[in-house]
Amino acid sequence: MAESLSPALKAVSDAVLAVASELSVDDVLQRLVDTARELASARYAALGIPDGSGGFRRFLVAGMSDELIEAMGPLPRTHGMLGAMLETSGAYRTQDIHDDPRFRGWWPRRHPDMRSFLGVPIRARDEVIGAFYLTEKEGADAFDELDQELIELLAAHAAIAITNARLYERSRELSILSERNRLALELHDVVSQKLFSLNLSADAAATLLDRDADAARAQLGRVRELAREALAELRSLILGLRPADLDQDGLAGALGKEVAMLARVHGIDIELEVECTDRPIEDGERELEVLRIAHEALHNAVRHAAARHVVVHLDGRGPVLKVEVVDDGEGFDPDDPDLRSHHLGLTSMEERTRELGGTLELQSTLGQGTRVSLEVPRE
Repeated sequence: MAESLSPALKAVSDAVLAVASELSVDDVLQRLVDTARELASARYAALGIPDGSGGFRRFLVAGMSDELIEAMGPLPRTHGMLGAMLETSGAYRTQDIHDDPRFRGWWPRRHPDMRSFLGVPIRARDEVIGAFYLTEKEGADAFDELDQELIELLAAHAAIAITNARLYERSRELSILSERNRLALELHDVVSQKLFSLNLSADAAATLLDRDADAARAQLGRVRELAREALAELRSLILGLRPADLDQDGLAGALGKEVAMLARVHGIDIELEVECTDRPIEDGERELEVLRIAHEALHNAVRHAAARHVVVHLDGRGPVLKVEVVDDGEGFDPDDPDLRSHHLGLTSMEERTRELGGTLELQSTLGQGTRVSLEVPRE
């Protein structure tokens, strides 16, 4: 049994190393879904994280070309078998998914037909926070019990990464609310427990791998070391968080606190320019959405663009509120289908802007930086 599990344990340790190497959340989740596809010898694999509103916050796939992903359109809804795996505590295998009464066909029309299926929920405590979906077993008519055991093992460890990602996203979303201090304590407690569990899991894995190569044990030792380092860094960072209050500080003040925090955490120069913001938006929720879009643009600049200097310009004059984020980073191709299919930050910004009745202009050139311009009517 130990020998049959060793590939999964190595895959889990690789995924944990990815987290500790400070890859982006999407990169870590993509590595998990790629690993699941490889372990179960599936032609297609997906990892879905629900948003609690009938859709998916993230839905990453493996085995599909970027062109096919682009042609399939927006993220799927949590219906049919996708939704069923989020409402059960156990895995499900079938040779032909068409025979299951919960199957509702494939959507959109460009979706490839699939038969053999293995679904495994990802659980954290008593909550299903996501699921692995694997289809089209290669070399056999159906997935077997060993495939299920391997993916269930991977799912148990994926819960750690997803839980931490959800908490991180919540910390960003609540950065303008007074509950930030409470969230920091919750984040500290939960992540500390998860990392402690990670240490125990790594110790257990090392025991199982005693008959394997010394390199495997050395790798798992590195996992333990990185987990302990991450725990110390998280304690230091989280205790330094302070909330930005939109009601008390206004949009300019809240944005200023975000700029100051990001500059301090990432060690880069971020400049905030403010012009005449004495006319608040009547609807506080609209102001909150503007702040979220600005924060997403800032996050992209400091986390992905390798920028050395960022300028944030806020113009509150007239009937239209304008926010501009300009960086001197690596730049990218906004029309790249791979970027659109795997990195959902741009799509999220555009959807928020449309809901506000505003416009979002994105200009970027490889090697020459990026400019994000947002305009939102006050009413």
